[in-house]
Amino acid sequence: MRGACLRSIMHELFSETLRLWLFNPLTNRLLVLSLGLLAIVVVVKLLHRNIARFVDHNTTRYQLRKLVNFVAYFITAFMVTVVLSDRLNGFTIAFGAAGAGIAFALQEVVVSIAGWVALTFSVYYRVGDRVRLGGITGDVIDIGMLRTTIMQVNDWVQADQYNGGIVRVSNSFVLKEPVYNYSIDFPFLWDEIMLPIKYGSDRQLIRKIMLDVAAEVTGEYTVKAQAAWVPMTQKYLVESANVRPMVTMTANQNWMEYSLRYVIDYRLRRSTKDKLFTRILDEIDSNSEHIAIGPR
Repeated sequence: MRGACLRSIMHELFSETLRLWLFNPLTNRLLVLSLGLLAIVVVVKLLHRNIARFVDHNTTRYQLRKLVNFVAYFITAFMVTVVLSDRLNGFTIAFGAAGAGIAFALQEVVVSIAGWVALTFSVYYRVGDRVRLGGITGDVIDIGMLRTTIMQVNDWVQADQYNGGIVRVSNSFVLKEPVYNYSIDFPFLWDEIMLPIKYGSDRQLIRKIMLDVAAEVTGEYTVKAQAAWVPMTQKYLVESANVRPMVTMTANQNWMEYSLRYVIDYRLRRSTKDKLFTRILDEIDSNSEHIAIGPR
């Protein structure tokens, strides 16, 4: 009898608790919020899967994924604000009082988010650009809210080649240090090679060989660079630049040093140097009776 009475009391307590929980407005709102968040996650995953399936271009696919994520974050924030609006009002004073302390403790995070906002509304760099940021040089492969991800070049590998390092740099560097962009407005670099030539060599012939080889190897980039420089003069206060190959010579007590200056796509420095040196040395070998390489 006593056990039956205890079970009855426990049943009534459980029923009352369940009724209060189910008919509590906050519980209903949390349930709606949970279902909404679940729906957002499912839709985002489906969109990502379809983007990967139907969009072949890497840049377009990346931008669409970023757009989907941004819209999902915005809808999530809006849903939380609407569903819990009356509950959030009570925390306004507390949030205001704690805001200064939180901002001080998380100042690097705040500055990084400010850097992300600056990147969003100003063209410091985009995904795919060759940059130097925070002392790291490489290609931007992702821009997050707090960090920019860079595929590193140089370091122990020369001539702007990937070394395999993936570096995440804080967006705060955008606001604190210079940002070097090698590709956004003028995707070409001036580069040069130097050759030591013995005294007594045919000076006019070596100059002609270097210019002819440069025109052969880098001619198409010279034309593209000339076309790309025109918008530069319209956008910035910059003078016209000579993008054609140019040979200069300096003399010292040991040899004559010839320097070939040329423009090239920022991604092709190493391969272009290899082609130039190979072709020039072949020509010098063919004219060995007139030209000799100086000792190093």
